Amino acid sequence: MSTETKGFPNLKLNNGETIPLIAYGLGTANYKRGDKNKLDQHIVNLTVQAIQTGFTHLDGAEAYGNEAELGAAIRAAGVPREALYVVTKATPRADRSLEENFAASLEKLGLDYVDLYLIHSPFQISDPPELAQKKWAEMEAIHASGRAKSIGVSNFLQEHLEPILATAQIVPAINQIEFHPYLQHVTPDGKWDLLKFCKEKGIALSGYAGLTALTAAAPGPVDGKYEELASKYNVTEGNVALRWTLDQGIVAITTSSREDRLRDYLEKLPSFNLSEDEVKDISELGRKKHYRAFWTKYFEKDDRR
Repeated sequence: MSTETKGFPNLKLNNGETIPLIAYGLGTANYKRGDKNKLDQHIVNLTVQAIQTGFTHLDGAEAYGNEAELGAAIRAAGVPREALYVVTKATPRADRSLEENFAASLEKLGLDYVDLYLIHSPFQISDPPELAQKKWAEMEAIHASGRAKSIGVSNFLQEHLEPILATAQIVPAINQIEFHPYLQHVTPDGKWDLLKFCKEKGIALSGYAGLTALTAAAPGPVDGKYEELASKYNVTEGNVALRWTLDQGIVAITTSSREDRLRDYLEKLPSFNLSEDEVKDISELGRKKHYRAFWTKYFEKDDRR
């Protein structure tokens, strides 16, 4: 059974598996607060709403504290498991094997496999490089067990990817990154270009926080272009922002508690594409401002990577 989201083609990964191009994210707004041992029915209800609206790609993580809620929503939504694409991420620690993380995640989810398993960040395992290599070997063992159809990373820069690629038997299928016009992961001098590097290595990209230019980083230089294109295509500025990600072949992860907004994304995003020049215009305007919304303590303020 296909996991394809209606109206959106799946993206083929380097291992032959495919991933839906749009995802419902359980981070940020759905991050679980309060009693971690008590099921948060509100998160369950919102996730059921997303599934029943038509989202098939569900992006979770150990760090969000809501894997039990994601699992409960999958069981309650009335959609076959095999029609869904389930992602979760490990919070890596030097003193804990990723097998321990993964087993705990599967138990909370109530699943016997996930479609994609990611190392959530490189920062706890990047020094020495041999530690990152060891952790990636643990990911490869999880993949070999059949309980994760694909494996990858999240928030990795080129300098984090290079050590694991040096010893990897399996190239990461995905690198999930914060991605929007104000964080394109290319330095002004062109020395660091994460998208180009990942493409050369066959690593697909998924982008979260795609609406940042409209929210946390507003106002900014892309505002007028978003407004112009939204009027041209008779869509919302949020649709333009997500289309900019999709039209670069990057999976777009988004979220909302509002059913009408989720439905609008699924109905309007397949109805138009930005031209190459329009994608380029947004990119060029975006480079006039730098803004990072997440993981800021691990980066220098002016680090555009």
